Amino acid sequence: MDAKRLAREMLAALDAGQLLPPIVEYEPSFGWNEGYAVAAEIVTLRRARGEAPVGRKIGFTNRNIWSEYGATSPIWAHVYDRTVIHAADGAATVSLATSAQPRLEPEIAFGLKAPLTPGRDDVAEVLRAIGWYAPSFEIVCCHFPNWKFEPADSAADFSLHWRLIIGTPVAIREPDVAGLAIQLRDCRVALNRDGGLVARGVGANALDHPALALAFLADMLARQPQFAPLEPGEIVTTGTLTAAMPIKPGETWSSTYDGLAGVTGLTLRLTD
Repeated sequence: MDAKRLAREMLAALDAGQLLPPIVEYEPSFGWNEGYAVAAEIVTLRRARGEAPVGRKIGFTNRNIWSEYGATSPIWAHVYDRTVIHAADGAATVSLATSAQPRLEPEIAFGLKAPLTPGRDDVAEVLRAIGWYAPSFEIVCCHFPNWKFEPADSAADFSLHWRLIIGTPVAIREPDVAGLAIQLRDCRVALNRDGGLVARGVGANALDHPALALAFLADMLARQPQFAPLEPGEIVTTGTLTAAMPIKPGETWSSTYDGLAGVTGLTLRLTD
């Protein structure tokens, strides 16, 4: 396997919004190690052209959607200064130009204030490493036809990341940690298109708790020395709380969160 060549091909497909055959079709031995080897080369290429990693996305933390995509494990990828959008007053407008089969996911994002070492399974302990939480939308794309791929293909395909929209951050204070641990697990989200409800979800859909999804990523990175560990200042979005919904220009999507202190939701307008 030529990881550098595959990385160049995937990045060209990203830039043009083009589709490619799944890698496993012509590289039958392509597995997780190979997928993340391509991902590491992609990081190098994106840095070289001026893109700065500012955090990570975790995907497939919602086990309810695994059967739809043939997923077997969560995946992750970097997010960049050119792919992260901070919504002003809870609203943003995004062009879908060069997107490939885009879908929308309502999520919960964290901002790290301290290193997160592996082996953490206590939610409160994880939350103490987080400075803020926020509602988020991730626009995911797939560069394989009809969203059909093998699990390792998705790791090479940017773990499906295209854009991340971050809502208004809510600071985490020490006195709030115990209550917030419960709220993040039990909060409910509704996803709406043009004012009509299309999906519902709960915080626990992200690996039983969004903070545990973050801990999973820290553990995974400890087994991948080619990547840097999580660092203070990084943004991490923890995976979709509903099904990922197909989107197209001209639509307006909104999320509402119930039971999560300080969070209402996001509004996203989509253009060509």
